[in-house]
This record gives sequence, structure tokens and C-alpha cells, in this order.
Amino acid sequence: MSDQFFLKILATDNTLYEGKAKSIIFQAPDGEMQIMAHHENVVVACSEGVVRIKENDETDWYNAAVGIGFVNVDRDTVTMLVDYAEWQNELEEARALEAMERAKEQLRQDMSIQEYNISRANIARAMRKLSQSGNAPLD
Repeated sequence: MSDQFFLKILATDNTLYEGKAKSIIFQAPDGEMQIMAHHENVVVACSEGVVRIKENDETDWYNAAVGIGFVNVDRDTVTMLVDYAEWQNELEEARALEAMERAKEQLRQDMSIQEYNISRANIARAMRKLSQSGNAPLD
């Protein structure tokens, strides 16, 4: 028997994941819940929080942020329907880009030398986070 199941995570605006998985861990209203292959059929609500997905023994856990919704387990098919879903690294990149834009806007406004230096440091910090994720902007 296979130790994997088919997993599909659907949000209102995207399909976050579609493929085989060994395990999924998510937040339910009464605590954390894990589903593995051959789980009994069930429909359960899921709370806003982090979802962890493990494809197989050789892969690391993948983390995503999801909104409220529900999970349907039917034989070896698990479907998660949520109001939003984004990979954790995409969220960190978006936050870094927003921080950089806020810092650039502060530089465009009249400010003291101290405020100017703080804004320059904020831009450098955002650029470092982006370069670590491999998505540094060119400007």
C-alpha cells in the first residue's frame, strides 16, 4: 500500500498545491490536525494559520499560510478549500518589497538626517531579505 495520498489545496484565487503528499498538518478549530494516507473519510473545518505539507521521506516540509475553510478526506484524496493560500516564502518576499517601498517613500519626503539614515537602513534590510530569497529588484 502506498504511504501517499493525492492532495489539492484550492483558494478563491489560485490552486496552491496539487499532487502527491505523505502528510498535511493544519489548524482545526479544536487544535492541530494531521492527515496521512488511509485516513478515514471526514470533512473538517480548518482555521486560519500555517499548513505544513510533506511530499515524501526525502523532502522537507513546505509551509503555507491559509485562511479559513474546510478539508475533505475521501478515500486517498484530500481537498482543502480556503479563502486564501500563499507559500510562506512568497509572503516574506511581499513583506520585504512593501517595506522597501515604504522606506523609499520616506526618503522622498522631507526629513531629518536621522530619519534619512533610518530609511536607508530599512532599504538595505529589505534588499538583503530579497537577495536571500533570490528575488532582488534591479532598481
